[in-house]
Amino acid sequence: MTSYKHILFAALVVGLVGVSAGVRAGGYHSGGYSGGDYDFARVVDVAPVYTDVQVRTPRTQCWDEQVAYPGRANPAGTLLGGLIGAAVGNQLDHRSRGRKARTVAGAAVGAAIGHSISSQRHSRYVTEQRCRTVDEFTTRRELVGYDVRYDYNGREYLTRTERHPGDRIRVRVDVSPAW
Repeated sequence: MTSYKHILFAALVVGLVGVSAGVRAGGYHSGGYSGGDYDFARVVDVAPVYTDVQVRTPRTQCWDEQVAYPGRANPAGTLLGGLIGAAVGNQLDHRSRGRKARTVAGAAVGAAIGHSISSQRHSRYVTEQRCRTVDEFTTRRELVGYDVRYDYNGREYLTRTERHPGDRIRVRVDVSPAW
């Protein structure tokens, strides 16, 4: 009894494989999409399609710049500025009230000014190179595909392909019943 089951099972498998092969070969249409057959159509026109792409390229830009380094201040400039400032502060108001505070404040301001002037006179200037990165943009054209016009059985069609098709293009032909 088991051998009959094996034979029946084998016949069923062989029958299913045969039907499946017929569907793949396009010999059997069940009314649904069958994948169709293939043919070739004559190419009428091919136009390349481009797009513009912006490309960013970082570039180093350098220039020379003079930089002042303060020199060593002369103590005489600081002292002289302090004395002048004290004298000016003392002479601002002849009232005795606050005279000492004005004198001390004038001396401090004068010393700071004298120190600054003295150090600027002794400054040294050095040329240094400064650099920064800047972005440079260029536009480049890139080929994105081809617009292809082709003729199949007296009718023209248009499609876009990634590669140039040559003088003929492969097309899928699908025939189905009209209900």
